[in-house]
Amino acid sequence: MNNISIALTIAGSDNSGGAGCQADLKTFQMQHVFGMTAITAITVQNSLGVYDIHPVPLHIIEGQLKAIADDYHVNAFKIGMLGNSEIIQCIANSLQKYQFGKMVLDPVMYAKGGAALLEPDAVEALRTLLVPNAEVITPNLPEAEALTEVKIVDDRTACLAAEKLLNMGVKNVLIKGGHSQNSQSDVCRDWLFTQNDMLRLDSPRFNTRHTHGTGCTFSACIAAELAKGESVKSAVQTAKDFITAAISHSLNIGHGHGPTNHWAYSQWKK
Repeated sequence: MNNISIALTIAGSDNSGGAGCQADLKTFQMQHVFGMTAITAITVQNSLGVYDIHPVPLHIIEGQLKAIADDYHVNAFKIGMLGNSEIIQCIANSLQKYQFGKMVLDPVMYAKGGAALLEPDAVEALRTLLVPNAEVITPNLPEAEALTEVKIVDDRTACLAAEKLLNMGVKNVLIKGGHSQNSQSDVCRDWLFTQNDMLRLDSPRFNTRHTHGTGCTFSACIAAELAKGESVKSAVQTAKDFITAAISHSLNIGHGHGPTNHWAYSQWKK
């Protein structure tokens, strides 16, 4: 019996290798999961910024998903950069036809340097077409605020935002606190909200600019763990440890927001 776990990433391509499908595949590999891709957009970028975005034609996106579904059993998948409402609709239509296991939705809206990666009118399409079908959604603070219109500053407001997302139909909400403006805190807090529980995930806040691709990597690790049959709580905790190691053991490459270290968790985990 074949016991190889397979995870799929539906996301954009980052030619510099720090984010997008490239970061997802590195994460899958490090977590001993076979990774596959359906690329939604080709970007031109490096650690200094995003210079151009070319959306992949809709029939090519759908074709990639069909080709995978026709030949493989995918255990879990993540969705990253989608770009516009047409691509969101294309993905939603495809997911009605093809089964790829549990969905991790990373609602990518902005690049690390601030470039917009999702058209403003696509937020509602994201809310209505994809959020209700997700096993886990993993917004950072700006993304959670855009989806819920709740300003998140503490545990209480994070809970209010999560409640709104849960009411949209998603099963579990992970709000990432790395964008918090609380410079007095040495702690980076994420929140995991399930249907019945709330879990705070704290880690040290590291003074580094090399955080390109953290959201992609975090959500990819969750998808990899779900593909192996882990529970959501276990998958999120492993992903938190994975990204903490990846940030704290920097590669120090690139002149801007450099990539995280996808080797770190396997090298330094206890």
